[in-house]
Amino acid sequence: MHRRLILRTAAASAATLALPAFAQAWPARPIRLVVPFPPGSSPDLIARLVAEPLSAALGQPVVIDNKPGAGGNVGTGMVAKAEPDGHTLLFTIQGPLVTAPLLSKSLNYDPVKELAPVTLVATSPNLLVVDPKLGAETLADFVRVAKARRGELNYGSVGNGSAAHLAMELFKRRAGIELVHVPYQGFPQVVNAILAGQVQAGFMVPGIAMGQVRAGKLRGLGVTTLGRSAALPDFPTLVEQGYPEFEAISWQAVLAPAKTPASIIERLSRELVRIIKSDEVRTKMLAQYFSAAGTAPAALAGLMASERLRWAQVIKLADVKPE
Repeated sequence: MHRRLILRTAAASAATLALPAFAQAWPARPIRLVVPFPPGSSPDLIARLVAEPLSAALGQPVVIDNKPGAGGNVGTGMVAKAEPDGHTLLFTIQGPLVTAPLLSKSLNYDPVKELAPVTLVATSPNLLVVDPKLGAETLADFVRVAKARRGELNYGSVGNGSAAHLAMELFKRRAGIELVHVPYQGFPQVVNAILAGQVQAGFMVPGIAMGQVRAGKLRGLGVTTLGRSAALPDFPTLVEQGYPEFEAISWQAVLAPAKTPASIIERLSRELVRIIKSDEVRTKMLAQYFSAAGTAPAALAGLMASERLRWAQVIKLADVKPE
């Protein structure tokens, strides 16, 4: 019996030594959470909601590192090429994961091969906002005005292939209207362009627009979820207003470099799901017009695959060109 115990202990020790050093004592130092968007953006705000409780759970600081550029592709590429030791993570939206591979000619990473899903963090509807000076009180009014002024109206987005861009391209086809796309660096610039009369409409995340909507400077016409959003229950869906199955949500997720040990991915996912589903974090997310999610890594991988297929079809139908 004593000999068997010694052999089992030796085998366990050998298995431990076979693991990479960083997997034995993770986390061994502060964790860098890369947000490929500027401070104050929606991803930045939501990332900061989970960073502090995640730090407490892991016993190491979780430091937000904003790396904006190219619609999120710069920071995403940095994480894709980072050491897979669990000390560099990515907090991003769907664009760099779903549409960038379809529309960017110079993408230096493959989100499927070089990033490992950890968890879906939060979802949000897109809100269609218009310039009140158009005189459109409802979605039907907006479509009527757009048809009467065919090709004269502009809409803003945060870039080619962004959720805001593709949502409007999908709506244009469904509604039979023509609008001119004007890309901007960020949603604040889109809001300012509408206020200045440079563009007349845009889909955007509610957290950016609702202050101006409540002040009467922008008018919200509808949300892009299939059912009423808990974050914006007073706004009708596009489905309710005559566009069946119209859905174009924004979502945010955490990923790690591919080849990060499964044990680290599993613990990260477990801790993040617990944090995301806590009453405190859920309430704070709702105040930013986001609904808390919290999923297993496989569920996020499935979402990325289904979204890529769906928006590839929209890109083809709308003839959106790669850049």
